[in-house]
Amino acid sequence: MNKIIKRRPKHLALHKIQFPLPSYVSILHRVSGAVLFFSLPLLLLLFDQSLRSIETYTNLTEYLAHPLLKLVLLGLMWAFLHHFCAGLRYLAIDLHLLPTLALARSSSKWVLAVSLSLTVLLGVKLW
Repeated sequence: MNKIIKRRPKHLALHKIQFPLPSYVSILHRVSGAVLFFSLPLLLLLFDQSLRSIETYTNLTEYLAHPLLKLVLLGLMWAFLHHFCAGLRYLAIDLHLLPTLALARSSSKWVLAVSLSLTVLLGVKLW
């Protein structure tokens, strides 16, 4: 009997794998969802402080005027916008509104473009 010897790699070099763009959108969708989930207590605390009284609201606006906190808010804004846009993309794929692979792949470009442009627009308004 002839045995076929298969030489399989002993380890997988992940840094050498070329991922397609939709995989990056999927990974960023998961990361942005995790960021939003873990920042939810902070966002609820900020919301509570903004509604408690006029004094806490003015203190909060003074704190949020700091550039480092604005940068954190900009990151949270990007996380929300990317998660929202990618979620709409996945919903469109599930509803078969993007029936071909080419349309699904091109929609990942739109997700990145729209979420980044909205982040820039709202970031300009924030600063």
